[in-house]
Amino acid sequence: MQNVSSVAIGALVLELAPAVLFGCAAGRVARAVERWPVGLRLSLPALFVLPYAMVSISAHIFQWTWFALYAVLPVAIAGLLMRAARSDSSQRGDWRDAFILLVLGLAVDLRWFESAWPSGLRALNELLLVDAGLYGFLAIRQLSGTGFDFHLRWSDWKTGLRELIFFAPVVIVVGLALGFIHPHRNLPGVGSAVLRWVLIFFFTAVPEELFFRAWVQNLLERRLGRRSALAIASILFGLSHFNKRSTHFNWPYVLLATIAGIFYGRAWRENRRVPASTITHATVDWLWGLWF
Repeated sequence: MQNVSSVAIGALVLELAPAVLFGCAAGRVARAVERWPVGLRLSLPALFVLPYAMVSISAHIFQWTWFALYAVLPVAIAGLLMRAARSDSSQRGDWRDAFILLVLGLAVDLRWFESAWPSGLRALNELLLVDAGLYGFLAIRQLSGTGFDFHLRWSDWKTGLRELIFFAPVVIVVGLALGFIHPHRNLPGVGSAVLRWVLIFFFTAVPEELFFRAWVQNLLERRLGRRSALAIASILFGLSHFNKRSTHFNWPYVLLATIAGIFYGRAWRENRRVPASTITHATVDWLWGLWF
């Protein structure tokens, strides 16, 4: 077990590295990748399979089928997005963008690949898919306007906390009326509370805001305009919670998540910044855990 834990930490570091790299220097990474030969650009993301190989071998659950999937899927994403970049240079949105987002979204929501991982380490699956998406959309597709930039600004905090203040009365009234939220106190020490917020920020809010705002809402805006894109992205965000905290269709959660998506989307589109919507999202989840 100790060996699996140490290997899992190594796998986590490997999976976080691309996200940190893109979050700190997406433009420079994209320009560097653009100078590589096409074969290298397309084959490099096959290396994303390494965390799976490390963890599964150490846990004695390695399967060649899963290995092939995790090696091929990132390469397929890169290949499709390279074609999308060539056929849609104006970045109005291509069917390949929609197809990839559909596959990634369903893979996470329906837990298609989680059985490949040991119990307790299945979040590594989501991080691996995030890495594949980041490489495809930011390095190969070079999708503009995502706002995936974690040089935090004061405006990110101002916008993120403003939308939190706007959202709080709505979610409390609707949540209590539905009987979905129940006030309670669960106050840890200051250090634990801060650590919990940081973990929610990076491991829950960032992946979801990247997907629904930087990719989905961003691409929808180019075709449908700001209001329609916000509405559709929010509905899709709500529907992604249909099986959370329940074994059946959890419609109160879907409704509240859809409403939340509106405020998260407003935070993102203010300056097209993922950190802004992530601050709103993370703080909502954090306060929910503490008080509801």
